[in-house]
Amino acid sequence: MLTAKLQSQSLPYLHLHDKVHLALQLMNENHVTHLPIVEAGKYIGIISEEDLLQSENDHAELGTLRQSFSSISVKGDEHFLKAIRIAGENALSVLPVVDEENEITGVVIYSDLLKHAAEFMSLTEPGGVIVLEIESKQYSFNEISKLVEANDAQIVQLNTTTNPQSGVMQVTIKVNKHDISALVATFQRYEFEVIYFSGEEHFENELRNNYDNLMNYLNI
Repeated sequence: MLTAKLQSQSLPYLHLHDKVHLALQLMNENHVTHLPIVEAGKYIGIISEEDLLQSENDHAELGTLRQSFSSISVKGDEHFLKAIRIAGENALSVLPVVDEENEITGVVIYSDLLKHAAEFMSLTEPGGVIVLEIESKQYSFNEISKLVEANDAQIVQLNTTTNPQSGVMQVTIKVNKHDISALVATFQRYEFEVIYFSGEEHFENELRNNYDNLMNYLNI
């Protein structure tokens, strides 16, 4: 999904001659903490509520606060995941969308990006989540997929993150069934480290107790 598909035209733009108090009012009315500044269709920058509140004169024009402007933006033809990364890294409530001529075409709202990300990662779909921790050199998608399918389930989303210092990888798996007790047991039987799982809650404690009892028995 390209960022342009998610941009909003409903938020107002600020201008260099606008006063600080008006900018604060517009942010409050639209429940955001940032707004873009535009002149003649060109994107000038974005300013935050925090910077506005630091102004000693709420009747000052925004043009006098240029040192507080940020030039952060995203192109409409870039993937929305990049927009999420940019907005998240810079703690932006909105992210301006511009074209090749630096003309503003709209903004994307961070909360809307997160909602779309949840849909994109199938987080809103029913099912269970399992998080494995393994050495990155031992990671095999095929092996994980086979174990999931052997339990009459399918992977609907899989994400990985790796600790650069330790080389340990966390694999987060979303599957299309709630009852994941047998699947978790399968991963443990094949010596995967299951650090988190969430499905039908009454299976979790039962499975953990049964697994701990089995390990204690084997260690006798």
